[in-house]
Amino acid sequence: METKHNYETTDVALANLQQMGYTIDFNVEFDEILNDADHYKIDHLYRYEGPSNPDDESTVYGISNEANGKKGVFVAGNLSLIEGKKRDIILNLEIRYRHDQNAR
Repeated sequence: METKHNYETTDVALANLQQMGYTIDFNVEFDEILNDADHYKIDHLYRYEGPSNPDDESTVYGISNEANGKKGVFVAGNLSLIEGKKRDIILNLEIRYRHDQNAR
């Protein structure tokens, strides 16, 4: 489920995801995904843009591990500012998410 908000705030998305069991902060514990990226998938994607500046954007990802059931969130501003392997993994997860959404 992708939702594009007109700046309702990332806090609202994070609170809703936490209520759904997405409790791990993958911004801090990204090694979990890094070590086993093939078993992770994006379940929820919320994209925000600032009301006056499109560069004021953020994306909240609800991510789960299909093998062990772990669920958490990853919050990104502009993905082009994230470097290396972390950016590549998030982009690949988002590509798989979009492919799965289009297949429905």
